[in-house]
Amino acid sequence: MKKNITINLCGRLFQIDEDAYELLQQYINSLRSAFGKQEGGDEIVDDIEARIAELFDELRQQGIEAITIEHVKEIITRIGKPEELTGEEESKEENKGNNWEEQARSAGQKIYENVRERTAGKKLYRNPKDKMLAGVLSGIAVYTNTDPVIWRLLTVLFTLCYGVGLFIYIVLALVIPEAKTPEQQLQMEGKDVTPQNLADVVVENEKQPVQRRSLISLLFSFLIKIVIGFAVIISMIICFALFIGFLFTLIATVCGLVLPLNSTIPFSLSSMGLAGAWIHNPKILGIFVVAFFMVLLIPIYAITHMVLSLTHKIRPMGVAQRIIWIFLWVVAVCTAVPMGFTIAEYHNEYLYEYAESDDTTYQGVKMNKSDADFLRRGNWQVIKAEKCDHYSYFGMDCLGSDNVRFLDVYNDNCEEVFQAEQKEKVEPGVYQLTCYARAEGPGTFVYALGDEKLLQPIPVNDNEFEMGWKPITIDNIVVASDSISYGVSSDKTFTGEPCHAKWFSAMDFALTRTGELPKKK
Repeated sequence: MKKNITINLCGRLFQIDEDAYELLQQYINSLRSAFGKQEGGDEIVDDIEARIAELFDELRQQGIEAITIEHVKEIITRIGKPEELTGEEESKEENKGNNWEEQARSAGQKIYENVRERTAGKKLYRNPKDKMLAGVLSGIAVYTNTDPVIWRLLTVLFTLCYGVGLFIYIVLALVIPEAKTPEQQLQMEGKDVTPQNLADVVVENEKQPVQRRSLISLLFSFLIKIVIGFAVIISMIICFALFIGFLFTLIATVCGLVLPLNSTIPFSLSSMGLAGAWIHNPKILGIFVVAFFMVLLIPIYAITHMVLSLTHKIRPMGVAQRIIWIFLWVVAVCTAVPMGFTIAEYHNEYLYEYAESDDTTYQGVKMNKSDADFLRRGNWQVIKAEKCDHYSYFGMDCLGSDNVRFLDVYNDNCEEVFQAEQKEKVEPGVYQLTCYARAEGPGTFVYALGDEKLLQPIPVNDNEFEMGWKPITIDNIVVASDSISYGVSSDKTFTGEPCHAKWFSAMDFALTRTGELPKKK
């Protein structure tokens, strides 16, 4: 069903449908544009309008009540296009090469008008009446009013280019719907959906002989069905995973708004690493949450809609609707990803500010909370700590893993005096101590206290741009008592050597029993 419009053409009233009216209006406007530069051009256009009105009258006398787009196309063919009437084609051939911009603009306009004229009033469908595989190319040919052989040759040529043509064909076969109903077949051909036309299509379909499909066509249809079935199964799995992710995101969002900022309960802003963004720039956090919801919800909606359309419960999406949803999803992804990196930067700033803001005391030494927590968890005993800027560091370990905190002491003037040790209960015997350590300069040591004091210097870091971790081993630690102490020191009174290192680090201390106590003679 199409909407008809009543127009007044040269004092006469005519019924014309919307598509035909748009084409006629475009034709008359192009005539006025072509004849506008000539003397008496308006009179020429008026004469042409009068001729069109006469032809409309002839159609009405034949019993045609409403002018359709086919009638308008036929009249334009009889009267001629503007460039044919004004002789512009001949003049352009004579002046060829004088004005490339004018020629390019004119050629583009001609192509646009040609495409507009060919596709006016039509919808793109796969053509079931003339198909070799899925009817894609035949449907495009009907839509553009061209020969399907041209499109098939182009597809073969593109297929020879690394299979691009075949890939495009499969995508179009999945995206473009097939004209199954008589109404869709009329829309594909640009005809009016009237009872008479519908009846003609039904009769034509009944008279049309059943096509015997080739082996290639059957194999391709089978391949398409396998691809569609596989895509549906994968899509449903993805949809379920996205739905679970959406539920978790929704729960996390609600909990983040309800729970205290620094709570250690799961799904609080602090536990999710979002406290820094909430403090520094809550707008970015809000945009990220909305974009992330769109990233999850749009595929869920699209997959659900696709599955329901396959069961014929709802109509499938149109091409324009699919393009809009794809565009929105891409925008959401392009918004969420950079926002996520920004939120990560805010989180790192928050961790640093949180660690440095809360000064506390550990075994009589004033330090920040993160250093105190690290020493307390490791059961480190601080023997001496003077002129030390920090006592631990959050970075990479000797194996290159991220997010590892280790013992680290720093003073820009090499004036740090530091000694810390751990004490373990052991059985009498011979032990070996291993660890990883590094130092910016000489004068720092790893030590072990058994029956005697054993010192091992920490190797100097050769390259400041490398991690510089070196394995340290102290062998033959004889322990006759029930405990052993070990640790690190830069204290000259303990090591006997001055410290010339701006920093030194140690981690992964391990004590291993290697033998029994030597027998006394």
